[in-house]
Amino acid sequence: MCNTMMEKDNKFKIKITTEVNYLAEQSDEADNRFVFAYTITITNEGDTTAKLISRHWIITDANQYMQEVRGQGVVGEQPVLQPNQSFEYTSGTVLATQVGTMSGSYQMVTEDGTKFDAPIPQFVLSVPRVLH
Repeated sequence: MCNTMMEKDNKFKIKITTEVNYLAEQSDEADNRFVFAYTITITNEGDTTAKLISRHWIITDANQYMQEVRGQGVVGEQPVLQPNQSFEYTSGTVLATQVGTMSGSYQMVTEDGTKFDAPIPQFVLSVPRVLH
């Protein structure tokens, strides 16, 4: 599990935690297709309401092939987080190698229109027993 916190002051504190699962039943190792699910929990630890408006992901496999993904919201939603409120979602990605990484940021906006980025810490995608 990875954590990060975006802190400008107590107004903007977004904590992001991640959990990764390898989906063997959807993967095809002989065809270099490795499927991972990741669960993200976004917690507003700040003093003001914040809305997640978009995302930016950088996904890199062990061959250093990098994909950038940008889009509105997450899983079709643009959650509004009150102070001390969390939002959790699960999504997935496919790699051509057994190991890779993901990192990025969520673009947030407060009720008064202030925009800020909440960085997503890099986390590892790995087939079990590949990394020690």
